[in-house]
Amino acid sequence: MENVQGNASHRRYHPGMQEEGELEGQDDGHRLPRTVVPRRYELRIEPDLDTSTFDGTAAIAVEITEPVDEVVLNAVELEILEVELTAADGTRRAAQPDLDPRTERLTLALAETAHAGDWTLHLRFRGVLNDKLAGFYRSVFTDDAGNGHVIATTQMEATDARRVFPCWDEPDRKAVFAVTLVVAEGLLAVSNTSVVDERPTDDGRVAVRFADTIPMSTYLVAFVVGPLEATEPVDVDGVPLRVVHVPGKGHLAPFALDVAQFCLRWFGDYYGIAYPGDKCDLIAVPDFAFGAMENLGAITFREQVLLVDPDAVSRAELERVADVVAHELAHMWFGDLVTMRWWNGLWLNEAFATFMEVAAVDAFRPEWRRWDSFATERSAAFATDSLASTRPIEYPVRSPEEAEGMFDVLTYQKGASVLRMLEQYLGTEPFRAGIRRYLAERQYANAETTDLWDAIEAATGEPVRRIMDAWIFQGGYPLVSVESAGGGVRLGQRRFVFAGADPAPPASWPVPLLALAGGSAPTRVLLEGASTDVVLPGRPVVVNAGAHGFYRVRYSSDLLASLRSSLALLAPVERALLVDDTWAAVLAGDTPAPAFLELAEAFSDEDDRTVWATLVAPLGTLHHLLYDDARARFAPWVDTVVGPALDRLGWWPATGEDEPTRALRGILISTAGTLGASAEVQSHARRLHDAHLAGQRVDPDVAAAALAVVASSGTAADYEVVLRRATTSPSPQEAMRYLYALARFPQADLARRTLAMTLTDEVRTQNAPYLVLRALGTREVGAVAWEFLEANWDAVNRRFPDNAIPAMLGGITALSVPELAARVEAFLDEHPVPQGARTIAQHRERLRVNLALRAREVPRVADWLLSAATRP
Repeated sequence: MENVQGNASHRRYHPGMQEEGELEGQDDGHRLPRTVVPRRYELRIEPDLDTSTFDGTAAIAVEITEPVDEVVLNAVELEILEVELTAADGTRRAAQPDLDPRTERLTLALAETAHAGDWTLHLRFRGVLNDKLAGFYRSVFTDDAGNGHVIATTQMEATDARRVFPCWDEPDRKAVFAVTLVVAEGLLAVSNTSVVDERPTDDGRVAVRFADTIPMSTYLVAFVVGPLEATEPVDVDGVPLRVVHVPGKGHLAPFALDVAQFCLRWFGDYYGIAYPGDKCDLIAVPDFAFGAMENLGAITFREQVLLVDPDAVSRAELERVADVVAHELAHMWFGDLVTMRWWNGLWLNEAFATFMEVAAVDAFRPEWRRWDSFATERSAAFATDSLASTRPIEYPVRSPEEAEGMFDVLTYQKGASVLRMLEQYLGTEPFRAGIRRYLAERQYANAETTDLWDAIEAATGEPVRRIMDAWIFQGGYPLVSVESAGGGVRLGQRRFVFAGADPAPPASWPVPLLALAGGSAPTRVLLEGASTDVVLPGRPVVVNAGAHGFYRVRYSSDLLASLRSSLALLAPVERALLVDDTWAAVLAGDTPAPAFLELAEAFSDEDDRTVWATLVAPLGTLHHLLYDDARARFAPWVDTVVGPALDRLGWWPATGEDEPTRALRGILISTAGTLGASAEVQSHARRLHDAHLAGQRVDPDVAAAALAVVASSGTAADYEVVLRRATTSPSPQEAMRYLYALARFPQADLARRTLAMTLTDEVRTQNAPYLVLRALGTREVGAVAWEFLEANWDAVNRRFPDNAIPAMLGGITALSVPELAARVEAFLDEHPVPQGARTIAQHRERLRVNLALRAREVPRVADWLLSAATRP
């Protein structure tokens, strides 16, 4: 599942979320009994889009492992109409159903004991197509003529299959699914496999029967029914590939089809195993809580991460589509074919899919230098992992709230980062050999983390489990120190923690390093324990060569001076890493912020997108923290740093210019026009924005940057223009760009209007939390956004997807004015968010870090800017 956090506002306590390791068959209120094992589900589901209901039947082939007097499975929000248990010899067992909504368990009390052996459980049930974006739910869209339409679609992960049909809703209860959907004539019906039969029913509907699936977990089952269209299938080595979409958007499908064709072949070659399904549909859903979901053969997406016109979007927006398509297709093997045994192992699915997403897109478009941009994306994971309230990548999962908390930057970005670190340390081919071995051994089954390490260890002969256990089962990461020692360097380590964070226990890691000196080939080093000496003759010394390692590096003064005088010798991603590590040292209280600003001045001649993306983020943080006078001095200083680079690059792409350079232009324009407050840039951006709206050709990266500049300094009239474009743009990506730009306007009254819209149908519930998030992070209106949440907390929790609430509250980290921060802390004390308790604790700790940063560094930066203003 792609990491756009969000789920339905329906969560209550239910079982099915506990650390694996309980005794098999132990029923402690969290895990289902192991006495009945599902083997095959025959499902017949009949959705009625007019009444928002569905009827269903299930015939579930089960193996009873010992005599039982009851059968216990999962169900919730279903009306159980009939139940019977039958054996092949004609034996029947009547059963009395008891559905407990608190535990989400369906207990079937048998009239007589059922002996061990093969049985079939027959059920008839009824349910509601809900508005919760989970289970079987309604999604709506309006066509070009203004007519409204309804789609019925599913989202089962983590534990919502039980809302659609009674089942053993645990990931290691894999079974085969044979699905029939009975739908109104004229509607398209899609499930995990190919259609094998369609025939009319007596009442004028159509029964669509699908082929059997491979053995898979319940959370991967999918149904989509509605007035939809599908592209003509593309044959990918025998696998038919389509994009399913609402009418009128087929012209936005070709890019996703190109990505998917490439990835299906590339993954098949990488894994050494053919695609495990009989077809592959990529389905764009108007209302979808997550970014995408890896249902085998029927992958569902938000429209803006699937349907795209490549000529109308920025490089980042196009890359996002490629990333999400690649991520979900990677799951077809890593997650669907081989599945984690329990939710504590979710990282096995998501981290590897993230790793493979980047690898595949890097192969699909090498000129994007996808691994370089991934290095900057890890910053959010570094930030969370620099807190005492961080968590291990894998940890015990008991409650549904804990399971939902697994869908975070540590599972995705940190997990993928440590995999990349291991791959680069072992070598690409040895690592791949281990992955192939793992998948071959575990296909159609379930796995634990140790299974992965053991397979890679067997393939490489390296002590992989010893190295990786600390990275997976221990939170935090190391700061690697580097100092001159004889003919080489001495490496040391300690846990890295932000200044102002809560106390964190010391820790150490086996750190797989790649180091180089004087441009030589990288040397492999495994740093175990407190320190080690390494022979590295020559200068400059680069530890974390290639920027693949998930650790910070601090060089002694002489080694740092050597690096700064040799920037041109470093790879761009290594220059970016030097910037990132220096800013991390500021956050840790080890380096004053003015030293970072002096380093930034050394990059005025820089022309690499990754370096600038890394550099401007801390500048944005300082801009947010500074008060009026210092902020007024900061803007022209930013302009002196950014302006020369923008002048060199110009506002219009040159013939043959590569895509990273086009993306860099957008970064520079946005930075100069917002942080730099350049009147010239703001004026030029406004003219180009007007030209774009008038239909003139403007480079998409420039158009996106111009919008950011206009909104950040915009008027009420500009607001109306942006709002209108958000609702009328033919591009899903541009519509989202304009919607979120509403949160950039600095006027309090406009912010209140934007926030009020999130509680109405003007903003889809899937997008509303992220609009509030952006408003919280806007310096001028963050306090207004917080007042909105205080006043509308109950309404927000009723309307917004439940799992998006913790993500939305990530915006509180920007509210680092002491009085406002105290209000935030007091409110959250009184209004806990159980579905994201750990995440909220991390946000609150990061707020305290930012308070400490403001108190410590704002006076220093203000003094430095004052002295800089008097420099010749």
